[in-house]
Amino acid sequence: MLACPESKSRLTNGRRTAAEKFRVVLSYPHTPKKTGLPRELFKWLQSLDLRFYPTNSCRDFSNGYIIAEIFYWYFPDDIEMHEFKTGNSIATKLSNWALLERFFIKRHLNLAKELIHGTIHRKPGAAEALIQNIYVILTSRKIKCIKDEKIDLTDTSYQKMLPMVARSTATKAVKNNIRITEIIAEPDTVFNQQKVQTILNRHLQHRYEERLENPKRFDIKPTLGELAVRIFPSINAMENMAKLLKDKRSKISLSSSSSETSKETVPFQEIQVKQATRSDMSADLSGGSVTAVNEK
Repeated sequence: MLACPESKSRLTNGRRTAAEKFRVVLSYPHTPKKTGLPRELFKWLQSLDLRFYPTNSCRDFSNGYIIAEIFYWYFPDDIEMHEFKTGNSIATKLSNWALLERFFIKRHLNLAKELIHGTIHRKPGAAEALIQNIYVILTSRKIKCIKDEKIDLTDTSYQKMLPMVARSTATKAVKNNIRITEIIAEPDTVFNQQKVQTILNRHLQHRYEERLENPKRFDIKPTLGELAVRIFPSINAMENMAKLLKDKRSKISLSSSSSETSKETVPFQEIQVKQATRSDMSADLSGGSVTAVNEK
């Protein structure tokens, strides 16, 4: 017996609807790749007539060439553009930023080193915050902060947005917060180990906070001290305890004062010592020699 196509379509549709009932859709927030620049900063950058207009803040500001060109418009005598290169290698970036740091010291410009380091290694949000600071320094204008909170170039805020099942492991946390260019720029193994250890310590602290927030998820059993019923003492008991403490303190003070007075009233008897004269010593010596002769 052959089944008609209509019955087959009904069966498949019935199976799909049954499966869709038990389907669980998980939607997580996407990684914040770039925060973007405000409109005022875009207008300001367009007015400078730069050679390379930044389309991607994280990528285009990392080598420092555009930042040098920005400062060249305000300080043309202090910056020579032929010294800067347009490459994207780590050596080119470090050489360009070394020249810029000399210029910052010369002009007494205070820029956060964390933002410079994050811009070089393309950490999310670092380039935008750096351009914002440069805009405020050069134009003396106020602008709404891109990030109102403290400078944090880690993925801590993003991880807190995710559910626990989707949060990164210890290995993923190290990978997210350390770029390969950081290791190339600073090949010291001890320094890199310290950075990794700080990331791991922060990750363990977050895991500890998660266990405190959701003890049922991690099957944490309360201790005997936590299970014990806290019975607060009555007012009379508190007053009695206070009286006992006062009595103990008074006894201790009396005993200490009595011991001090007893030490002060201890009688001392003077001993008189007679010093022997030379005549007495010679007589004793002569008497001793005579007795020795008689014994012989």
